Amino acid sequence: MQAAPFHADVAEGPDGGVAHWCKAADGLQLRAGHWPFTAARGTVLLFTGRTEFIEKYGRVAREMQQRGFALASIDWRGQGLSDRMTDDRGMGHVEAFGDYQKDVACLIDYARAVGMPEPYYLIAHSLGGGIGLRALMEDLPVNAAVFSAPMWGIQGSLSLRSFVWGLSSVGRRLGFDGKLVPGQTSEITLGETPFDENELTNDPEMYNYMQEQVRQHPELGLGGPSLRWVNEALWETRRLSALPSPATPTLTFLGTDETIVDPERIKARMEKWPGGNLTIVPGGKHEMMMDAAEMSTPIFDAMAAHFAAHP
Repeated sequence: MQAAPFHADVAEGPDGGVAHWCKAADGLQLRAGHWPFTAARGTVLLFTGRTEFIEKYGRVAREMQQRGFALASIDWRGQGLSDRMTDDRGMGHVEAFGDYQKDVACLIDYARAVGMPEPYYLIAHSLGGGIGLRALMEDLPVNAAVFSAPMWGIQGSLSLRSFVWGLSSVGRRLGFDGKLVPGQTSEITLGETPFDENELTNDPEMYNYMQEQVRQHPELGLGGPSLRWVNEALWETRRLSALPSPATPTLTFLGTDETIVDPERIKARMEKWPGGNLTIVPGGKHEMMMDAAEMSTPIFDAMAAHFAAHP
């Protein structure tokens, strides 16, 4: 297995973090990584959000290791250091949302190849929540799952959603769906956005941690999405909303100050999830695992207890 770049300097994870290249079924080169932990009670498969990358979850890996779990993750196609599908590396793009399941398969193969201890568990954030829900419906081999602000719907006014639906659908028919969504840029703006304008966390130190990662290693970052990505996302969230929840024991976290994904879709899903529980986090923004300790510590404790209850 060929080693891939891994930026431990900005990950701040446990010792021994490493990454390798893996091949998806359609030939794309993806980057997978893990933090080994021989005494682990199991391994968390971390499904990242849009624009994210393995190193962003170094501190999460540390929190989980302190609670007895190893962690492995992957850069989804089109982001991080995995292969892009357009010449514009800063634009988020995917041909079909179903292709992300090839990346899931790559991560499972990778975790087994490097000897990550079973059983496996899922933590899925934002975009990873949509990918993770589909994966659970297709028998992802995990004993239990946790979702953080899952992308089961995208927030926005009815008029805005209608506009984006229409423009992205026309773009597909007329062949300009490889263009950026109007108003978006392929520049990586996270490192420049002031803390007071952020929708991710209440904690200035954690926000600086996220900013420094892309400042020091801009090749990890990503800008806005293509029209095709948005169209695929809208269709996938609509398709998922029509399907029953899987039987996987599940815990989901949703902040009261969420502004990116659709809270109503999350609440509707969890109301009908057998063995599922929804925790509303007062004051929580989009990145509840990356907030001040008084918010994040109880979340990590609940995750670990949930996983330990399903050995």
